[in-house]
Amino acid sequence: MKQSTLKGLNTSKENKAFMFNKIPNILITLISIVVILIYSQNLLIPFIFALLLWFLIRKMKSTLDKIHFIKNKFPSWLKSIIVSVFIFSILGFVSNALSSSIATLANSYPKYESNVAVITSMINSTFNINVMDQLQSQFSNFNFGIILQLVFNSLSSILSNAFVILLYTLFIFLEEAHFSTKLRAVFPHENQYLKITHTIEKIEKSIADYIGLKTLVSLTSGILSYIVLLIIGIDSPVFWASLISLMNFIPTIGPLVGTAFPALFSLLQFGEFAPGIMVLVFIGLIQLLVGNILEPKLMGRSLNISSLITIMSLFFWGAIWGITGMIVSIPITVIMVIIFSQFEKTKSIAIILSAKGSI
Repeated sequence: MKQSTLKGLNTSKENKAFMFNKIPNILITLISIVVILIYSQNLLIPFIFALLLWFLIRKMKSTLDKIHFIKNKFPSWLKSIIVSVFIFSILGFVSNALSSSIATLANSYPKYESNVAVITSMINSTFNINVMDQLQSQFSNFNFGIILQLVFNSLSSILSNAFVILLYTLFIFLEEAHFSTKLRAVFPHENQYLKITHTIEKIEKSIADYIGLKTLVSLTSGILSYIVLLIIGIDSPVFWASLISLMNFIPTIGPLVGTAFPALFSLLQFGEFAPGIMVLVFIGLIQLLVGNILEPKLMGRSLNISSLITIMSLFFWGAIWGITGMIVSIPITVIMVIIFSQFEKTKSIAIILSAKGSI
């Protein structure tokens, strides 16, 4: 009895020592992954966007297949070409419009800068607060256009990688034709092959559904916002509408930022509060209707991710890759949940990441 007890105690001590020895290895691995993600972002970010674009094309193809005539008469490769040409044409048009708008706004900023004094004077007289002194006391090198310039730089970076993203997408389609053959060679046992293909299909369906529906919701928000901004008379409404659409891919914070930026810019452009308040009210109403009625109706609870994990993922990927990281944070988290749920050793992690503990 005593020997059994002593043996149990020794086993327990060995397990604790083993776990304690594993902690440094886990920390080193995590730090190495973060360092690799930071320093290889110029390679990884275009590839991730190409992968998401591929998912979107696949989603549009499956939508077209619901039309029996197209499904029966059009081969898969032709549908891929048609959808790809359609998407790239839209992206090309938007890229040209954005590039033109960014250049126009950047050149016009000195003209708007004179309205800063008007706005600050109105705030000072209305609320008895010296805005510029307060800001300069907090930021010695304060510049009203710094945040706007950061957005310009992020969008310009995405546009500059457009050719690389297109190239990656093309090679993903070429690789797709032989992927199943390679996968069967790597996993010759039928059970292993079926399990891996099932996991890949789940990832594809979840991400394709998310990208497709999120794109539809974001485009709806952008088009409605464009109409409102055009009526109000804000310069470069295409740019601001595109920014609002793009920000809708960032959960929680994105819609707030997408509403605040054109509202702040309207203060610079007009030098008065009324247009800014109109933008806040009408764009905010659009975001509210789209985010709380249209999006839940279309997407439901298809993304099985904890709200806390969503925010943590948002800030983690944002800290590593900036605005681009925030945009891809949810698709990456969805992939992690699906992959972790397929293996016994990582299933507990998937449960923690999930919304209600059900995977």
